[in-house]
Amino acid sequence: MRVLIIKMSSLGDIIHTFPALTDAARHIPGIQFDWVVEKSFQELPKLHKQVQEVIVLSLRQWRHRLVDAWQQNEIQSAFHLLRKQSYDYVIDAQGLLKSGLIGILAKGKCVGFDKYSAREPLVSVLYQKKYRVMKNLHAVTRLRQLFAQGLGYSVPQDTANFEIDTTFLPLWKQDNPYCVFLHGTTWTTKHWPDRYWESLAAMLVKRGLKVYLPYNNQIEYARAHQIQAKVPGVEILPRLTLLEIGGLLQKAHSVIGVDTGLVHLSAALNVPTLSLYGPSDPLKSGPIGKHQKILGSTFQCIKCLKRHCHYPGPKSIDPPCFGALPPQLVFEQWDQLINSG
Repeated sequence: MRVLIIKMSSLGDIIHTFPALTDAARHIPGIQFDWVVEKSFQELPKLHKQVQEVIVLSLRQWRHRLVDAWQQNEIQSAFHLLRKQSYDYVIDAQGLLKSGLIGILAKGKCVGFDKYSAREPLVSVLYQKKYRVMKNLHAVTRLRQLFAQGLGYSVPQDTANFEIDTTFLPLWKQDNPYCVFLHGTTWTTKHWPDRYWESLAAMLVKRGLKVYLPYNNQIEYARAHQIQAKVPGVEILPRLTLLEIGGLLQKAHSVIGVDTGLVHLSAALNVPTLSLYGPSDPLKSGPIGKHQKILGSTFQCIKCLKRHCHYPGPKSIDPPCFGALPPQLVFEQWDQLINSG
């Protein structure tokens, strides 16, 4: 059996899909998977051992230069590659109109979430087979259930297995133990305060750890530079590829991060990871894996799922939900995590 997966983005969403592939391979011997993904995440699908071919589409780039991309034959070439292979099933694991349209362009029976389960309900009319999966479940569980129903085996009840192929990860050579701060994220409301990162870095350095700060843009670089200026023993890394960051995380003593895609990669690698959650809901999208601890805020308006804070009261901490997660508490929880065996 050959199956095409459509999961274009983002980093965490792609990682969340891996256990469903592991399940399918265990229940259907010889199954093969290809994967359609956005260009910026093209390195990720190959981290799962069952993925054969990765088909790259640049939808985010094309929408800003559509005429030029068409004239240079980029769009035609990509969709020719999409239709080159025939599939037994095409699974839209994204549940969006754009992913559903890609699914019906591919050669194969297109399956996905029904209108009560998909992120964009209208997409369900595009599928030949559609399945009900409760929305209140964790994203990993939802995808495991979708694949089980779509491919015809019982929904697994065991622990999710991400089956990361670490041979794709560059070897990070570092003799001394280090902690990685995953401080960057796309929503302003998910940012743990900068001065909290500074205080926490000082505590970890005092404990004898090196603290590494990766970054992905100039805002994250500025934050990293501010932390480094206040705390000797902190090192800003050069800008890394996703696979290089994977290699960095794989060898880390521990990781501390906000709600960002990289904490899911760290969790999938079973690296001790402490994740800090405020406006988002870890019950639906938190990291899953061994040696994981999620520290959620207890503030009154948590899980608001807002990209910008609308809290009407005074804000001594912005966003105020992270005032419930001060550096000393995070340090104590980190200490418990790494000493829990």
